[in-house]
Amino acid sequence: MTQCQPVDARVPGNHNLEVRTDQELIAAINRGDAATFEALYFRYRDWVVALALRFTGDHDAALDVLQETFLYVLKKFPGFRLTAQFKTFLYPAVRNLSIASRRKASRYQATANELEQLENFAAAPVSSSAAGDLDFVLAGLPEEQREVLLLRFVDGLNLAEIATAMDIPLGTVKSRLHNALQSLRKDERTKAFFEQ
Repeated sequence: MTQCQPVDARVPGNHNLEVRTDQELIAAINRGDAATFEALYFRYRDWVVALALRFTGDHDAALDVLQETFLYVLKKFPGFRLTAQFKTFLYPAVRNLSIASRRKASRYQATANELEQLENFAAAPVSSSAAGDLDFVLAGLPEEQREVLLLRFVDGLNLAEIATAMDIPLGTVKSRLHNALQSLRKDERTKAFFEQ
């Protein structure tokens, strides 16, 4: 998966904010400390962009989702209370905003005539390395299984946090993760990772 980096840069400032917990940052924002919101933003922006990119598949859309996500968060203040990990709070917002972005983009899909014109151009052959690419293998999993697998092993959420973030029962998370791992164990391209 290619990386999509935001173009905003952190202004040198108080490095004391970087060592504070999410709870401490949120408490400071609730008290009106606007600079603290920036610290929270920079702590999670890359994760939000990567997650949005997984859902949208488009760099520009992922950056739009980043902006919309933190606008959503900003509107929660003052009075916001964090009752779980911040990633667990952010996940549904990023997911829903990404899905809305995909739906909006799908309205602007090419017509049949435009597609036919595109098909007339010679398509570049798919490289053989694409078959071994992890993104290619993961794309073969059902979306629900892929989502749980990535939240667990890429984003580092535990099973209970995934259940909370996705608003599904813990047993469903376990089942989806188990089925995803079973599929990967059976796939010739990833079987070697499970034989160690």
